[in-house]
Amino acid sequence: MRLTALQLPARWNQKSEQLALVERLLAGAPTDLVLLPEASLTGYVSPRGDFDVRPFAEELHGATFASYAELAKEFDCLIVGPLIEKRGESFFNSLVGVTPSGELLLHYRKHHPWMPETWATPGASWMQPVQWRGVNLNAGICFDLHFLLEEDRVPGDLLLFSSAWVDEEFDSRTPKLRELAFQNQLAILNANWGDGEPAIFGQGGSLFIHGERELRLTDAMRLDAEI
Repeated sequence: MRLTALQLPARWNQKSEQLALVERLLAGAPTDLVLLPEASLTGYVSPRGDFDVRPFAEELHGATFASYAELAKEFDCLIVGPLIEKRGESFFNSLVGVTPSGELLLHYRKHHPWMPETWATPGASWMQPVQWRGVNLNAGICFDLHFLLEEDRVPGDLLLFSSAWVDEEFDSRTPKLRELAFQNQLAILNANWGDGEPAIFGQGGSLFIHGERELRLTDAMRLDAEI
């Protein structure tokens, strides 16, 4: 299966621009699955340091879902992207996977929101694997990684790891993902937010890990791999 991680730049409240960029990047080559970074359509944090993304929240089958469905149909692939999800009085940092036929295949709510995500309700549980074109998919979002490493077993063939990772001095994300892949005999596709506004150490470096093979983005926005 052909896999693609898109390293979208950090932007705040520029959803239409981000979706247009996704479309341009996907026009480069066919793929079976596309993963976008955490909160990459709305922005994760504003240039002024505002982490409250509730003004961007939508119901599950709202405008963002419809945009993903259009992209999935246009490029005949599974689009797995972020959604700031509203359900009743609760808000979730979610990932949704939409098929070319417009069906919801994957729906995961971040199980362990990071400390600044005071707006977010924790998802009730880890995701159970779903199958896409013969591969069993699981998912995690950013701060979840610390807790996934404590689990006895992360099921599935491929972990889709969407992140807006922050580091202070060195890359802590890559060794943790390597450890998780080794412990669980998983392939991992990571889409991390790219350089933008705000500019924060730790942006970039989206990667794919499969056994001894590792691919990493440096100055590009699209990473392609196969499993």
